[in-house]
Amino acid sequence: MVFVIAGCNDHSNRVMYPLVDDNASELTQNLYRNMHAMLGNGVMFGHQNTTAYGYRWTSDHIGARIKSDVKDVTGSFPAVYGWDVADFLHHSHSDEQKAEQMKKLLSFSRDAHERGGILTYSWHAYNPLTKESFYDTTNAVYSILPGGAHHDLFKSSLDQLATFFHELAPAPALFRPWHEHNGDWFWWGKGICTEQEYIELWKFTVTYLRDVKKVHNLMYAYSPDRSRLDIDDFETGYLYAYPGDDYVDIMGLDNYWDMGHAANTASAEQQQDGLRRSIEYLVTLADSRQKIPTLSEGGYEAIPDSTFWTGKILDALLTNEKTKRISYFLVWRNANLEREKRDHYYAPYPGQISAADFVRFREHPYVLFEDELPDMVAETLAFITPKEYTATDPRVQVVGRHQQDNDGSVSFGASGVTFHISFQGTYLDIKLEDEHRDATNSNWFAVSVNGSEPTYFRT
Repeated sequence: MVFVIAGCNDHSNRVMYPLVDDNASELTQNLYRNMHAMLGNGVMFGHQNTTAYGYRWTSDHIGARIKSDVKDVTGSFPAVYGWDVADFLHHSHSDEQKAEQMKKLLSFSRDAHERGGILTYSWHAYNPLTKESFYDTTNAVYSILPGGAHHDLFKSSLDQLATFFHELAPAPALFRPWHEHNGDWFWWGKGICTEQEYIELWKFTVTYLRDVKKVHNLMYAYSPDRSRLDIDDFETGYLYAYPGDDYVDIMGLDNYWDMGHAANTASAEQQQDGLRRSIEYLVTLADSRQKIPTLSEGGYEAIPDSTFWTGKILDALLTNEKTKRISYFLVWRNANLEREKRDHYYAPYPGQISAADFVRFREHPYVLFEDELPDMVAETLAFITPKEYTATDPRVQVVGRHQQDNDGSVSFGASGVTFHISFQGTYLDIKLEDEHRDATNSNWFAVSVNGSEPTYFRT
């Protein structure tokens, strides 16, 4: 068993990572820096629309109570909350309906932020030319760029977005527009608009919100789709229509393809290899640009695999030191069965076939849910209490983290034997070998930081 504590002094904690927005708010800067500091120390789990509705319930039917399928199964809300601004930017809504939907989304978002969750927003924008779904692939990008016939309409949508994000402030958020652009299923996709049109669309979106509307609580996330990437030439495909480092903070990947997608005819072993490699290649790219790598969207519809969470997802994330540097993994929404009449869900609900494995996934020390996060918008990260975990693999790592203004010390004990380690702004590997345990082979440990009351846990 290896116990790992990451300690950083004040100087190292304030390493500055350049943001797209030079005038980003303090909380936005803090969140970005802390997400960088967390890389390699745990992956945060996320879920789309998690408190808006679930497989068998909707928020309209439960009153003031806050509910989530994820919490019902694991006891905690997800660490990352995915939302979509199209909820209030629906072209057919009246101004009153848009205002009501914006109010509802702000309420969900504020609740999540106040509990310590991280917010990320996609935009399934309806086709501005035809007024039809985002799946209407009529070419429209050229018409909303500067000089286009629908440019003012596009700016009006961005104005409404700016209003929303201003209302959301001071809470910081990730904004992930124009996702999966290397696919051909959205009107902003490859082969529908040109590569240069897409780049112009992205840059205009960023500069208009940042410079004209003065929105300063956003980090911008870029996320191609895995299904259209050649795994043997990952970088070339991933960087198709990449708008440039000055316009991207988060380098994401939407990956349903390697997680059991019905159209993927590769064997289970080949898909797992593709998942591992795609994560490793993504992290390599992001690290080279000082960006944050994320599995920004993904999952397995209806999760028919009872060991999906540990056998597929956790297995891939723990492949090596590179793959462990994914910031978060977000699964798609749990469509309400009564309302949508289909099994379109990506997180388990109580009794679902993968629910027990999802609990095992949640209990693994590398996986972080909301109740295990430090204050992610604080100026410095605080100590994360290690969770109780019963190990089945002696190689398991139990991870604690401590960041502070000055050098410090950590002491921990096992079966009555206490070890005291000093650190000076560095990462420590503290190893406890089996021979240090007493005759009862107890697996309980205690950890204290700088003389604080010990936290007891087991591995």
